[in-house]
Amino acid sequence: MELKEVLRFADEKVFSKTGKHLDDLQEAILKETLQGRKYATKIAQDRNCSEGYVRVAASELWKILSDVFGEDVTKVNVRAILERAKFYNSPSAILSNHVTFNNVNVCQERARSPTEPQNPQQTSKQLHIDLGDSPEIFTFFDRTSELSTLENWITHDRTRLIALLGISGIGKTTLSLSLIDRIKTQFDYVIYRSLGFSPTLDATLTNLLQIFSQQSEIPQNIETKIGQILDYLRKNRCLIVLDDVQMLLGSGQLAGQYKTGYEDYQLFFKLIAEVCHQSCLILNSWEKPREIARLSKDHHPVRCFVLGSLGEAAKEILNSQKLSDEETWETLIDIYQGNSLWLEFTATLIQELFGGRVSEFLQCEMPILDEGLQSQLSQPFGRLTQPELAVMVHLANQPEPVAVSQIFNKIPFSPSEIVNAVRSLGNRFLLDTQEQEQITLFSLNSVVKQYVKTQSS
Repeated sequence: MELKEVLRFADEKVFSKTGKHLDDLQEAILKETLQGRKYATKIAQDRNCSEGYVRVAASELWKILSDVFGEDVTKVNVRAILERAKFYNSPSAILSNHVTFNNVNVCQERARSPTEPQNPQQTSKQLHIDLGDSPEIFTFFDRTSELSTLENWITHDRTRLIALLGISGIGKTTLSLSLIDRIKTQFDYVIYRSLGFSPTLDATLTNLLQIFSQQSEIPQNIETKIGQILDYLRKNRCLIVLDDVQMLLGSGQLAGQYKTGYEDYQLFFKLIAEVCHQSCLILNSWEKPREIARLSKDHHPVRCFVLGSLGEAAKEILNSQKLSDEETWETLIDIYQGNSLWLEFTATLIQELFGGRVSEFLQCEMPILDEGLQSQLSQPFGRLTQPELAVMVHLANQPEPVAVSQIFNKIPFSPSEIVNAVRSLGNRFLLDTQEQEQITLFSLNSVVKQYVKTQSS
């Protein structure tokens, strides 16, 4: 029997039994096995994942095939079993656009056309969308590249945990809600929740279980709740966005440390990254949780996306405010870092006090900080440690970017305290960095610099 015919037959039988197709990883494992090759190393390299993940997926595949064909299937006997079964069976090919597997770590997945016919005996799962307390998005400025990257990470790379990071006002919430709208049909459950009021992990888990289980009784034990959540993430394809994660983190300490009583979130996020499932959790934050940096470097399906300037798309904000002097808009966008919220505050100010004339506004000493913008910046600044504040004041008074070593002996803190402060400020996205002659230099953007000067004067 031809290899393609064997693969197609296996896919048909699995679908007729489970209602789910073989995904790309499982097909690759089966293809390499049927050709008598050692699959783990090659597939791991092709899909940029570990050999361990591939072996786990292979083990699950043999279990699925064993259940489908009613006998113990291994990499040694799989071809003989498939060819024998094909001889006695000739079902027609069945295709579906819903591709998921329970408890299988997937590195990549083939997208199937939504126009492919469904098995009349199978019913697709109902899409459950619960956006809860999400804000209404009236305008979305072009983030095509960012959306494509995130979509690829989720649907193609099967990333389990994504940290969507960036300074306050840059547009993380808007981007994540636009992403939901773009890819929601690929999931069984789509959930958005804000952690802005700092709910405990127990409260968050209870809320999620109420969505998943509905009629079932929710356990009291938090370990049991975590176990149930992970089980739902295995059995269903879920996309969960947790916004304002920074509200779980403490003030007056270095970035990324959880407030007292909230440390169990760290374990929960770690389990989301490490336990095998088919879902994705997105964390929005203007401060990077400590475990995210480590997990994203340990070959886990974890990614960080730092959201930057809107660039040219920011002109839509100025246009919506009916500002004039379009030839000066790029200058205004650069000064306010392409930050959508900062530009909205500033555009309103220009409209109210300068009749919408950007060139007249730019004749003032830049940057001018609207009251709302200052209030927005006060939130991350209210969290800083004394060494961080000292570093910020020092940088605000430097005409050029400086290296960490140039800060030593300039403020009354030890080198260790200064190094940790600079790293922490970076994790709060309050520093600009650049490489010059193999030296990393640090500075503040014009808006942050002006805010620091205002507060320290």
